Order: sequence, then structure tokens, then C-alpha cells
Amino acid sequence: MPAKLAPIVVFCYNRPHHLRQTLDALRQNTLASISDLIVFSDGAKDNGGVALIAEVRGVLAGLTGFKSVEIVAAASNQGLARSVIAGVSRVLQTHESIIVLEDDMLCTPDFLDYMNAALRTYRDRPDIFSVTGYTPPIALPADYGSDVYLAPRASSWGWGTWRDRWQQADWEVNDFDKLKKDPVWQKKLGAGGEDLWPMLVKQQRGAIDSWAIRWTLAHVRHGAYGLYPAKSKIQNIGTDGTGTNFTFKTTAHGQELAVGQVRLDPALQPDKAVLAVFRRQYALLWRVRVKNWVKYGI
Repeated sequence: MPAKLAPIVVFCYNRPHHLRQTLDALRQNTLASISDLIVFSDGAKDNGGVALIAEVRGVLAGLTGFKSVEIVAAASNQGLARSVIAGVSRVLQTHESIIVLEDDMLCTPDFLDYMNAALRTYRDRPDIFSVTGYTPPIALPADYGSDVYLAPRASSWGWGTWRDRWQQADWEVNDFDKLKKDPVWQKKLGAGGEDLWPMLVKQQRGAIDSWAIRWTLAHVRHGAYGLYPAKSKIQNIGTDGTGTNFTFKTTAHGQELAVGQVRLDPALQPDKAVLAVFRRQYALLWRVRVKNWVKYGI
């Protein structure tokens, strides 16, 4: 058993049913009872949302199953991006590493084992900015022998990082005007998916409010990667039209949850074939790209 475990941070808003499932799955983890849990509960946007917020906080009241539980209840609505940036920054002031989930993530019973092991194994790898328990549904090359892989993109679904990496993010993107004129840099960002540059443009023009694209930007700026498992230990159940970002309805997002030990190679390096498969997963349809170009002047 490790001497010190990363605290678990959960961000929630107005979905009590999803939150119950997320917390129940977390409690099934073997390390839950010896891990600290901090929950950031956002406030209502208007009077119409007060009842759901009250129900969420009822779910959190008397929450057990962890070494300690701290509930940080916002008096007013902060929004997801602001909540995550401020909440993670706060926790990392007193902890070296962190494990983060939102209120629509199901995890395997060994998710915390994997995450803590990954945070320990890659602590001294400055080229790895984050680790995640999620993998998109990609088919890795048949001859790829590792249980994990690297990609130039951060995942916001069941992820973790370290204080020194998080502090390197520029949340204001102060050089955005310069980036707009640099196609070489835009191509570099696009190595993690063709959707990333349009997403950054929309973020900076106020069309979306995403902390994740800015966190991915920090990875790319420093030539760093996110660590992904070959088989997913996270499934997103929030793609049912109830979410802040997924406002349309689709099926549960993620591969079938995989329980089992993950071999972590401390000397892991990026694999060209894996990077190509990963990038194709996030390729935008031509009509979506054209729509972005016209609407946002990309």
C-alpha cells in the first residue's frame, strides 16, 4: 500500500442521479476507504435550478466510504471551467498530485490503484503532463505491446496530474493573437486531433467555456503528452442530453470498462502508429471544419 495517495476531487452541478452513480462506483475501489475525497458542488444559475442543487447536496450530506470527505458548496454558479481551474489549483496548493472526476464518470474498482500507480511512476517525467483512466474507442496496432500509450492531448474524463505541471498552464492564452498567425503551431496542436484548434478559437472568442482545451494547450506548449490506458477504466454516462457540454443525447461514451492490472513502463515513448490512430479518432468531418471556418474565421 502506498504511503501517500492522491486526493480524489469530484466536480458536480445539477445531476443527482449521475452523481450517485459516480460516487457509488468510486466507493467500490479498494483504495477509496484510505483516500481523501473533496467534492466541489456548483451553485444554481437561477431560481429554477435551486431544487436540483438542493437534491445534489442531499446526496453529498453524510457521504461515507472514504478516509475523509470535504464538501465545498458554492453559493452561486461558477461554471464548470472556472470551478475546475480554481478547485484543482486549490487542492494542489497542499498536495503534490490529484485525481479528478466529474459527476458523470463511472470507474472500475481498480481505477484508483491504476491512477495512483501512474502518478507515482511518471512523477519525474516532465514530458508527461497528465494521466487518465479513459481511452477513446480506438483500435491500437496489433503489434503494440504496452498497456498504456502517450498522446499529445489531455483527457478530462477521470484524469490526474501533478502540481508542477498544472502550474505551467496559461489559462488566459495571452499569446492567442500570435498563435492565429502561426500555421505551423496550429498543425502542432492538431497532432492531438483536428478539433483542437477550432475548439481553442471558440474558447478564446467566448463561444464555449472549456478548461480542457487550455489544459491540452499546456501539454502541447511544453512538448508533453497525456498517458492513456489501452483499455478504459472510465465510462462517461453524461452524454444523455443533461450535461453542460453534451447538451445533445447520444449513447454512453467509452469502451467497456476493463478491470485488471496495467503494466506501466517508466521509459514509455510515443508510438507513431498509435499517434496516427489516435489523431484519426478526433478527425472532424469536412462539413464541420468548413462551418467553423465560416463562423469563427479560422
